[in-house]
Amino acid sequence: MTWTPTESGTAAPTDRQPPHSQTLSRGIRALELLAEAPGPLTIAELATALGVHRSIAYRILRTLEDHSLVVRDSAGRLTPGPGLAVLARSVSTDLQGAALPELTRLCEEVGMTAFVVVWDHQECVTLVAVEPRNADATLAQHPGTRHPLAVGAPGIALQSLYTPAQWRNLVPTQDYRPEAAAAAIHGYATSHDEVIRGLSSVAAPVRIPGKRPAAVAVVYVQTGQQDARIGEAVRATATRIEAALA
Repeated sequence: MTWTPTESGTAAPTDRQPPHSQTLSRGIRALELLAEAPGPLTIAELATALGVHRSIAYRILRTLEDHSLVVRDSAGRLTPGPGLAVLARSVSTDLQGAALPELTRLCEEVGMTAFVVVWDHQECVTLVAVEPRNADATLAQHPGTRHPLAVGAPGIALQSLYTPAQWRNLVPTQDYRPEAAAAAIHGYATSHDEVIRGLSSVAAPVRIPGKRPAAVAVVYVQTGQQDARIGEAVRATATRIEAALA
């Protein structure tokens, strides 16, 4: 039970839950927008994206700047600040530590960008990624990148650990993909032209003791690559990460 002020100034009980902090929500959304943007944003661009007046965006940004979560370049444009790196260090540290050497090994083996995604509400979020060192061109997969659970190989791989009934209970708003049944048999999932047109992805689930599963994946331009060969490499990587976490 919470208390709200009445017209006379005294407190009256209410069973309603307190509302979410709109200012905090906008500040978090501002950080997400800056992380997702391909380059620095102006205050006007960020205010438009947030759907607020520029003066409101400015107040939010001043607070974020005070905590080094946002910085401005010489032209006054906004970029994520070093304070975010401090916060990120403590996010899934065990998984990051176990995954990084295996992602590096996978990346060099198949010559593709390799990454791990974690399950966040109804989305897959990239936790850590490794790009090939000697490739002429690579596909970047930045930490913090998001896409829906129902789209792409990582989401299918996560679904493959559950029955359709279990999935409906966990995520009632996201359909259970028929491809998840095949992924459960093979140990990996594939997708083409889903998250980004022209790109393919292969992913395998990673079971984490006491937590929701994650997925390890690679992404590449569709060039007639053999999904089975890549899938086996990804599956083996997931198995080694699981062993390191056990």
